[in-house]
Amino acid sequence: MKTWKKILIAVGAVLALAIIVGVTVYQSRKNLVTVQTGKAQKQNLSSVVSASGEIKPKTYVNIGANAFGKIVKLHVKEGDRVKKGDVLAQLENVQSTADVNANKASLQAAETDYVAAEAGLKTSRADLNRAQSDADHARLDWERAQGLYKNALIAKQDYDTKKAAWESAEAGLAQARARVEQATAQRDSAQGHISQNQANLTRVSDVLQKTVYAAPYDGVITNLPVREGETVVMGIQNAPGSTLMTLADMSVITAEVKVDETDIVNVRMGQPAEITIDAIPRKTFHGTVTEIGDNAIVRSTGVSTSQATSTSEEAKDFKVVVTLTDPPEDLRPGLSTTAKITTATRSNVVSIPIQALTVRTQADLAPRDAKGSVQAAAPVDAAKAKEEVPGVFVIRNKKAEFVPVETGISGTTDIEVTHGVKEGDEIITGSYKVLRTLKPGTSVKIDNTTPKKEEEESS
Repeated sequence: MKTWKKILIAVGAVLALAIIVGVTVYQSRKNLVTVQTGKAQKQNLSSVVSASGEIKPKTYVNIGANAFGKIVKLHVKEGDRVKKGDVLAQLENVQSTADVNANKASLQAAETDYVAAEAGLKTSRADLNRAQSDADHARLDWERAQGLYKNALIAKQDYDTKKAAWESAEAGLAQARARVEQATAQRDSAQGHISQNQANLTRVSDVLQKTVYAAPYDGVITNLPVREGETVVMGIQNAPGSTLMTLADMSVITAEVKVDETDIVNVRMGQPAEITIDAIPRKTFHGTVTEIGDNAIVRSTGVSTSQATSTSEEAKDFKVVVTLTDPPEDLRPGLSTTAKITTATRSNVVSIPIQALTVRTQADLAPRDAKGSVQAAAPVDAAKAKEEVPGVFVIRNKKAEFVPVETGISGTTDIEVTHGVKEGDEIITGSYKVLRTLKPGTSVKIDNTTPKKEEEESS
């Protein structure tokens, strides 16, 4: 055989071999899916609930008007620190002062009348005792005269005189008793006048006291909407009264935040929290949960569901109060804040990236033949065909194997796995499109390089 024929045969064989290899490689890569992966690893996890709200003192009071009148003096200004009992404001009190003085004078006069009535009662009682003695003496004289007269030892005239004296003494005794009763009534009347004047004095003193406003406790004046010379009024039904100022006890500061209804079930009393304040950037403060609201609040209106007149399908929040343990001195009520409440912690637990978690139906997990049809030996129950199973795709023998998992708490980027995978398993984490459509048993190719778009954004 000629040499050129041998060369042609060799070249053809090489080309045929190359074609066969190319077809084989193409067929092997035809159903190959490129994925991104991560390792299941042990780490410490913390579940955090984030909520926004505002800074509020634990104790504060809106000091409202208790009387109608003009403000003649404001002893404080906004931002002042006051002590308990310090005078904050003074209303006009000319009329109320005059009423107090008039009632004090009336009370003194009533007390004087009582003293006189008490003295008159004592005098009447003394007269009654004397009249009683005279009546007893006259009665004895008349009784002796009766015996003497029966024995004809005294004249009829003397007998009549003794009888008249006794009757006169009895009349005097009755008169003395009436005077005692009259004096007693006068004393009781004087006592009643004293009680009446004391009540009136208490009333007008209360009115006078309400023209002076003192601090109920130590605190800071956080709001002062009035000025000297303004007239304030008391509140009545369906009409609020004037607010003079707001006093806040800044010794205990809280962050009042609104937690979404889906997260409130995980929040408990005493849980730690980290608080950030918009006005104080790059600083984190600490606190604990001290109050959890029982009633949901409609997010769009801020009205509690217990006060709403109709049902609503809108999103709802619950009030949660976090007490700061290290508040700064210059903190002011009303500042916007965010609280991150740690609801659970786990140490050294197996975890995977949250985005790796996916779901498949029982129909998706049924064994299939080479053509993709469900094997007759393992039919899927129609009732359970749509039942979803949470799990992850684990790479085994260069294929994606779906593994059902049981999860625990969720951290910021990772989630605890309590059953299904073990430390070191390579888990498919992306892309999202791949995870959504990936089928069990699919051959995969790992590519964990950073996507160009991300590289460009990072640069």
